[in-house]
Amino acid sequence: MSYDLSLAQCHAFQLSRDLMVPVTLFSVGGEYGVLPSDEIDADNDLEIVHEFYPWPAH
Repeated sequence: MSYDLSLAQCHAFQLSRDLMVPVTLFSVGGEYGVLPSDEIDADNDLEIVHEFYPWPAH
């Protein structure tokens, strides 16, 4: 978890590219975290900030 949004965004983007899977950047209680998108539950009390995709947009 991180309190710095720009640091969390950089790590999320790099993790997405390294794993070659979509990852979701989320916020909980003022902290930011990253998980592979397929591990995010709709029932979780997470505020989704952004989803990163490893493939370039066309």
